[in-house]
Amino acid sequence: MTIVLAALLAAAPVALEADPNHSTVGFSVKHMVATTVRGQFTRFSSTVDWNRDDPAKSSVELKVDPSSINTNNEKRDGHLKSADFFDVQGCPDMSFRSRKIDKSGDKYKVTGDLTMHCVTRPLTLEASFADQPIKSPMGTSVYPASATGKLKRSDWGLTWNKMLETGGAVVSDDVNLELDFEYVPRAAEPKKEAQAETNRKK
Repeated sequence: MTIVLAALLAAAPVALEADPNHSTVGFSVKHMVATTVRGQFTRFSSTVDWNRDDPAKSSVELKVDPSSINTNNEKRDGHLKSADFFDVQGCPDMSFRSRKIDKSGDKYKVTGDLTMHCVTRPLTLEASFADQPIKSPMGTSVYPASATGKLKRSDWGLTWNKMLETGGAVVSDDVNLELDFEYVPRAAEPKKEAQAETNRKK
């Protein structure tokens, strides 16, 4: 019985959540053909249900507040929040939910659905994930992760642009995604804790 219980616990997924103080959701896009504008979303949450024995059974979810976009330029950020781009009033939700996770060597291909600008389309990310936690100086278990991806913003209805006299567009259609997370064990939900306590008393 002890051996069976240990095997079940080892196979059970680990519930993780991103530490927002040590995580970033960033992007970069070409401006005026030559220069690169970088930005990030400062309000987001992410969870992972990690199955080390069978990564294909793992899942990841990311929720982002598009109104928290920050490119270090207040005027530009205001334009990005407007109906010309993210339309944060009409489309306040942005999220990514995995549908399939494949492992190749020490890398992962995460395929899922990205909802942005009220449009949901498939997106694939190339990711790395530390399947063994790192102990922090505070004694907590930390699972570092990173992911990159590319998308065409026009696929999500983000089509605003102006053409340059010399050729090319003011804002590139191609956007690079750069995600970095430190995942930590997810806190137990209060209801589940209360139910567990009730079960112990029975």
